[in-house]
Amino acid sequence: MRIGEAAAAAGCTPRALRLYEQRGLLPPPGRTASGQRDYGPDEVARLRVIRELLRSGFTIEDLRSCADRLHLLTEDPPPRCGSADAPGGSASGVVGRRLAVLDAEIDRLTRLREDLARRVFGDAPARRHS
Repeated sequence: MRIGEAAAAAGCTPRALRLYEQRGLLPPPGRTASGQRDYGPDEVARLRVIRELLRSGFTIEDLRSCADRLHLLTEDPPPRCGSADAPGGSASGVVGRRLAVLDAEIDRLTRLREDLARRVFGDAPARRHS
């Protein structure tokens, strides 16, 4: 399939697909006789994995560091992080770094919320709106 069809099937734009190729998240696709990019189901599956990981908070740079193993996440079922057959063999790499970043952001936001609540409500216990 052509780039527009592959992008639509994966839930992204052709521009995003080209960016993923430029950044090394996707190997260069095959080309038709006329030189157009030609994608198959394996590339679409990998694009879907990339999109899911980006939605989960990973960055393109995070994914670049393990781009040679992204295809493993298209397996059904995908290997578990931390299992012997998982890419990298443990969660201490990219996943561990991303979890640390998220934990730091949660801590920062919690402190920010507590400070704002103190300013608004004084020393009284902060009211939570759920």
